[in-house]
Amino acid sequence: MKMLVLGNLGYVGPSVVRELAQRHPQAQIDGYDNAYFAHCLTGAISAPERYLSQQFFGDVRSIAADMLQGYDAVVQLAAVSNDPMGNRFAAVTREINQDATLAIARACAAAGVGNFVFASSCSVYGVADGAPRRETDPVAPMTAYAKSKIGSEQALAEIESDMVITCLRFATACGMSDRLRLDLVLNDFVACALSEGRITVLSDGSPWRPLIDVADMARAIDWAVQRKADTGGRFLTVNTGSDSRNHQVRDLAAAVADAVPGTTVSINTDAPVDSRSYKVDFSLFARLAPDHQPLMSLSDSIERLVEGLTRMKFNDADFRSSPLMRLHVLQSHIAQQRLSEDLVWLKQ
Repeated sequence: MKMLVLGNLGYVGPSVVRELAQRHPQAQIDGYDNAYFAHCLTGAISAPERYLSQQFFGDVRSIAADMLQGYDAVVQLAAVSNDPMGNRFAAVTREINQDATLAIARACAAAGVGNFVFASSCSVYGVADGAPRRETDPVAPMTAYAKSKIGSEQALAEIESDMVITCLRFATACGMSDRLRLDLVLNDFVACALSEGRITVLSDGSPWRPLIDVADMARAIDWAVQRKADTGGRFLTVNTGSDSRNHQVRDLAAAVADAVPGTTVSINTDAPVDSRSYKVDFSLFARLAPDHQPLMSLSDSIERLVEGLTRMKFNDADFRSSPLMRLHVLQSHIAQQRLSEDLVWLKQ
């Protein structure tokens, strides 16, 4: 088996590459990335790319079609990956997250790639009161990031080929990584607890948010690269996570405080309604992928984050201005004239 992981030098990629290499020791696994965050290693004892056969560097917006020849599976992780970055780089978010994804998928289909896996997001549900959202329920994307994800899903559904396409509509990512991000709700709370002994919840704590650990995201991707059309159809969009990990934000803060003794929690009870609050139904994923279900509990994710940040000797109360925040990394590249405003590397 020959696999290509696009966007492997980010937060999720190290776990995906490791999982695929361990599950398929005889496979050729290649990476392709623009290296915005390649230097953002966090406590890794060795480079996660050691699991790869080859690492290629380039922009997914201009990847050559012949680059995709010969692969059995292509995983598309490359993205402007959260709401703050999406708001700052709205046009680029559309170009990278949606337009490039569609162009690559079409090229993969023409090249005879068997499986195409797209990392989508449950954020497409926006504000969703009532019952947990199923894949057939209406979506209400509130941000450039969420709009790019649902736009990609809709465009991918129109590709006519024999290629098996899986859109993994992931819950909110969390957990320790060799390239850790702290611009994610659970990761932020753990960082606050360790650096300040205090968690400040900016909302009233009531919003619902499903979570999935990066280790379990990797397990789901391992399923998707092997999925056959008779399991869910040639084109599939599936909520990816577990029902047990639908959490209210205040409960996440409380769980972190319990794990880090001495931590206090402050909740803004007068805050306006959060633009992202949704519970998600993951029963389809449970039915289709029984051997690749999430294994990490909330306490497991918190424990690994605490261990990882402690190993890093993390104690930065000003971490929101650090390279552990992806928007800060991009802004630093631009300020130092390494990147253009449309996130293209500048020659120096």
